[in-house]
Amino acid sequence: MRLLALVLAAMLAVWSPARADDKLTVLLDWFVNPDHAALVIAKQGGYFTKHGLDVTFIEPADPATPPRLVAAGQGDIALSYQPSFYLSRQEGMNLVRVGAAIATPLNTLIALQDGPIKTLADLKGKQIGYSVSGFEDVMLGAMLAKAGLSMADVKLVNVNFALTEALVSKQVDAVVGGYRNFELTEMKLAGHPGRAFFPEDVDFPAYDELIYVTTPDKAKDPKTRRFLDATEEATLFILNHPDDAWAMFIKAYPKLDDALNKQAWTDTLPRLAQDPAAVDYGRYTRLADYLKAKGLLKATEPVDSYVYSVR
Repeated sequence: MRLLALVLAAMLAVWSPARADDKLTVLLDWFVNPDHAALVIAKQGGYFTKHGLDVTFIEPADPATPPRLVAAGQGDIALSYQPSFYLSRQEGMNLVRVGAAIATPLNTLIALQDGPIKTLADLKGKQIGYSVSGFEDVMLGAMLAKAGLSMADVKLVNVNFALTEALVSKQVDAVVGGYRNFELTEMKLAGHPGRAFFPEDVDFPAYDELIYVTTPDKAKDPKTRRFLDATEEATLFILNHPDDAWAMFIKAYPKLDDALNKQAWTDTLPRLAQDPAAVDYGRYTRLADYLKAKGLLKATEPVDSYVYSVR
């Protein structure tokens, strides 16, 4: 009887359908682009499947909505930005940071290379285009201060996410918020190379450009740890096999197979978070303290209250 029971158990194991992978919805910060390399390769390379996950990506119409939707229970993980994340918390969103996708700043201030802005001091009396106020105002203020200027010395113009177009058409003299791995290449390909000024060069605190956020209960869900493990394995594959990974990326998103995204891919790889689950608590403390000192945050919180380590 015992032998028969073992045979039946083995037969049932063969006939029974495989356990369905756990579903996970990730709300991106914007349309798919090389910043999402680890996510795309984790899916295309089978790393999510390896960890028992069936992951769906959703591209938002507005980059401000993903954290709100996840906080409201309409999604599992959202991509956000470390500086914006503090503001989400300040607004009362019950979110925690569980990982990083891009581990260095991408934000820059950009002027035309052949234009009148050669140094930050040349911004005096000039028009600067922006897309999102708040953090970018603080970053710009820090850059101006380094040159002995203030926000009163420039005129801000809302160009509504058309940063490159506004600069190339000379509607403005410079733009703040353009990414060093995208807008700079876009301008070069259009025949209008840009001159970039980096916030790190004016002692602005370093930060994680792109982070994964979720609710505290979902942060504790084993699926979140498996998600981060899969993106870590995908990142290592990308770094070891960048050309193969690029081929997988454009197979999934063939419309991105152009010179701009190819160069953005190359420029982005060194900035990928090689250990997405890792966290530098000091980095989060320093930026929060800085933003509070500049008046963007009303108060700071203990890092443990908004950063959850899955390890």
